[in-house]
Amino acid sequence: MELLWYFFFYSFLGFLLEKLYAAAIHATQRVRKCQLLLPLCPVYGLAMLAVLHLPPDMRDTPWRLWFYGALTITAVEFVMHLIYDKLLGVRFWDYSATKMDVDGRICMPFSVVWGLLAVVAVYLVQPYLTELARLLPPQLAYGLALLLVADTFFSARVLRQSRDVELMSLPRLLRYLRAS
Repeated sequence: MELLWYFFFYSFLGFLLEKLYAAAIHATQRVRKCQLLLPLCPVYGLAMLAVLHLPPDMRDTPWRLWFYGALTITAVEFVMHLIYDKLLGVRFWDYSATKMDVDGRICMPFSVVWGLLAVVAVYLVQPYLTELARLLPPQLAYGLALLLVADTFFSARVLRQSRDVELMSLPRLLRYLRAS
């Protein structure tokens, strides 16, 4: 049950991080989530679950966690980009304008940042999330999981048909449907 909570927490924190980043760089792409209804970026949740499952010797010092966390998160990011691109026909991010990128899917500067975020998450955030996850009722997690499944189904359908990540905003989707 705790893993499900960690997925939700880190997906939500990733959504907040995306919103902050978009505001900081004055991004033209305003929608910063991968779900239609829920404020979640699942790539962050999956990446942190992978980091939390690294063997203890890969997490025993901040430097090792930074290195292995960066590799792990970058690998998850690459796979998720492939899935979004190949199955849904969309790109939520594109690093092709960044130096040292691989097909716009991953890049060295962000990999360095992912390692730093892994250290912050594991050493500073995770202890609090562990306690919080233990306090929350399992029924709530099951309800959220059902909502996530439904949201993922509808999100995938919208993305597959429109190939437009900007429609992951309900008001934009409604405008799009009215115009169609």
